[in-house]
Amino acid sequence: MDNECEIFDKVFYQTLEKGIGSLPENLRSDLYRSCAENCVKKYVLPEQKRQFDECNGDLDLQYQKYGKSEYFFADIIEKGHIYEIGYPTSKCLCPMVRSGMASSSIHCECSRQSMLYVLKTLMPEKEIDVQLMHSVLTGSNECRFHVVVK
Repeated sequence: MDNECEIFDKVFYQTLEKGIGSLPENLRSDLYRSCAENCVKKYVLPEQKRQFDECNGDLDLQYQKYGKSEYFFADIIEKGHIYEIGYPTSKCLCPMVRSGMASSSIHCECSRQSMLYVLKTLMPEKEIDVQLMHSVLTGSNECRFHVVVK
């Protein structure tokens, strides 16, 4: 019975992902936003805020100091403006991906929304754009996002 339930759950979740994938981008963003925010509020946001405050609100300094860890990377492409940030494959913390439930790259919208939430919380006066470059769910060996800060 347990195996049948697991199969049902996986098929159900994949059906949801397919349906979400057919929605316009703004609706997909809205659907994943609250989950993404809840996911990062307890640990990721406080740690990113601690680092940001320690670096006197300088994202470049923060990424130079903390941008190469086993759980996160941040590459400065153009100081103060363009970054590529993400996660090594082996360190994906999403329980839906780790369990095998999430299999569509549509689910990467959750990570994109969490990055937007963290960065907008750290720099509310800035306009921030985050775009998926590639991810584990697109067949890459890492999850990488292009970030523009204006």
